[in-house]
Amino acid sequence: MDRAISFFFKGLEGLLVFLLAAMVVMVFGNVVLRYLFDTGIDVSEELSRYFFVWLTFIGAVVVGRQNAHLGVETLVSRLGDRGRKLCMVLSDLFVIGCCAVFFWGTWQQAEINATNYAPITEISMLWVYGVGFFASVGLGLMAALRILRVVTGRLSGPELRAFAGDYSDDEAHTLKGHLE
Repeated sequence: MDRAISFFFKGLEGLLVFLLAAMVVMVFGNVVLRYLFDTGIDVSEELSRYFFVWLTFIGAVVVGRQNAHLGVETLVSRLGDRGRKLCMVLSDLFVIGCCAVFFWGTWQQAEINATNYAPITEISMLWVYGVGFFASVGLGLMAALRILRVVTGRLSGPELRAFAGDYSDDEAHTLKGHLE
């Protein structure tokens, strides 16, 4: 199961690389075309914006797996293990709540977005904003699994120290490498 999950996230990382490379090619190509030939490719302007949206939300899920989102560690670093675990569970509950609201909002807008079409590519806008489903489910699921690891006592010491911003030992430094 761990291999399948790692393979899935490697695929997401590959998708991120593709989206970023495609954005660079499209935007750079348009700059060259506008500067040299006073023209451009309209489709590339629209697609590069949509790729940026997808890149952002898919990247949020990948970074969420690595526990690399921004965090305020000033208070948490001063707490003991029990306090850190409590803060971890509370913050993950908050993340799950935000993901639920985000999923519900995406669901509410899905019918509207499905019937709206992009002006140039004429693709359904649900293909653009529907990535909210993926992001909310992905981040919410990871937060729920981390709560489960805390409750069952399977949370590793390095992961708890990394949550508190303590990277003083080599084990905590390599935590991100193990999660990849």
